[in-house]
Amino acid sequence: MRQPLVIANWKMHGKSAFNEALVTDFLAKLMAGRAECVLCPPSVYLGQIAGLLDSSDVMLGAQDCSHIDEGAYTGEVSAEMLRDCGCTWVIVGHSERRQYHQESDALLAAKLAMAQRAGLTPVLCVGETQEQREAGEAEQVVRAQLLGALDDLSDYRHLAIAYEPVWAIGTGLTASPEQAQAMHEFIRDVMRELDARSAESLRLLYGGSVKPGNASELFAQADIDGALVGGASLDAEAFAAIVSAA
Repeated sequence: MRQPLVIANWKMHGKSAFNEALVTDFLAKLMAGRAECVLCPPSVYLGQIAGLLDSSDVMLGAQDCSHIDEGAYTGEVSAEMLRDCGCTWVIVGHSERRQYHQESDALLAAKLAMAQRAGLTPVLCVGETQEQREAGEAEQVVRAQLLGALDDLSDYRHLAIAYEPVWAIGTGLTASPEQAQAMHEFIRDVMRELDARSAESLRLLYGGSVKPGNASELFAQADIDGALVGGASLDAEAFAAIVSAA
């Protein structure tokens, strides 16, 4: 049985005082349960959040990593640096990175390899736009994203995949549980082509306007093993409720 996993992606939100209040309140509200939980704050606050999580089981993750290990690359943060800050997870290929930074599948493949080499577990994000879904291209797009980023990866055991339909990110729109399950089942089928054994244990997360009100129904689907949560993770009560639902 796959252990549920819920990851908070704070994106570019938070300041020191807000972060401390949010994490302290979240930990106080978090109930013991089955799910693993990861917080991914902005990189400049990783040290602060690592300290706040020191006595808890909640893990630390980052929102991105460089495809290069070190050198003269201003602004880049390497996977080794993230590991040194206490991270064990890193998000790779979020749609906002693909859209605003033109990150290609080849670049994401290099980031995945670098993350695993540093001892991090990467979470690869995939998902289609509204236009692609309406054109009947959703599965084609997601399959291409998976194969483009994962084709050269040799270790599928230390990996998670997040399906985030772009049209449901920050819009208030949410894929129905049936729509989400259908795509998660499709993703697992694609992963079986790459590594049949690992595909059964691979955790697939849903992302896109996950809230306390829809989390339980999404998590009840056979191939949805948790969530990558954006806006709702900035509310301690809401995020604790989502984790408890997993």
